[in-house]
Amino acid sequence: MELGLGLQSDQRPEEYVSIVRRAEAAGFDVVSVFHDLLYPPAIAPLLVMARSSERIRLGPAALNPYTLHPVEIAGQIAALDLVSRGRAYLGLAQGAWLDRLALAARQRVQALREAVEIFRRLLAGDTSGFSGELFTLAPGTGLKFEPHRSFVPLMIGTWGARTAALAGQVAQELKIGGTANPDMVAVMRERIGNDAVGIVVGAVTVVDEDGAAARERARAEVAMYLDVVAHLDSTLELPPGQDPPLDRFVFAGTPEEVAEQARRVLDAGAKRVEFGKPQGLTTDGGVSILCDRVLPLLRG
Repeated sequence: MELGLGLQSDQRPEEYVSIVRRAEAAGFDVVSVFHDLLYPPAIAPLLVMARSSERIRLGPAALNPYTLHPVEIAGQIAALDLVSRGRAYLGLAQGAWLDRLALAARQRVQALREAVEIFRRLLAGDTSGFSGELFTLAPGTGLKFEPHRSFVPLMIGTWGARTAALAGQVAQELKIGGTANPDMVAVMRERIGNDAVGIVVGAVTVVDEDGAAARERARAEVAMYLDVVAHLDSTLELPPGQDPPLDRFVFAGTPEEVAEQARRVLDAGAKRVEFGKPQGLTTDGGVSILCDRVLPLLRG
């Protein structure tokens, strides 16, 4: 069982220092930073937290090969792994909102496959070159610095069957982003086709002593993408006009309620639960409650 935090990239540097130190002291295993379009790049807060922590694993959730070339992905993650002394992971996804940039996101699964190949070749010091359908490395191309590790763990984010099958071939983890539904774990396990790949379940999280206020805030936070992810959940059969159940898409309520939701997901076979932004009515308050109240309930 692992527990993680999923943070947005738009806070002040000193806030990330406080969060990662508190999370590490409380026993969190992973802190992820979202790399959402038009927000600050995830690498900035990740590097800040790498310098301010000793044990916790860190990574972006997630980069994509359409807005960041695989060579740049390799360089950023190798740098994070160097600064964190071997605690980095790479999160990759197909990318969202690319239509706003008029990007032709062609052959999305193939793009991820080739990005992984280039990433791994560069970290391993392989300069033999690569010629794919979408990306190319000329022979002799390699990183101009020595990576801390020649292999960095990979997490692929998806709900889709084809990308899940790719994760089963090349990744150590698959993340289902935007769900708190235990039933989706079995669905994705079948799609992955490889029991060695860990499943990460992450969603909007709002925890507060006032459970009603927490659920109201969570409903507002999830509203902008609920219509999209609700249709991706193959375990729900909603009559026309019926709203999807909130507790399938957010972790929200009192500390006891959020801990129970997370426990159901872990018992369903997830390797890790990631408590996503905004964590509470305020991020600082939510992180404090997760550290002081929720983690002890799950670790006990």
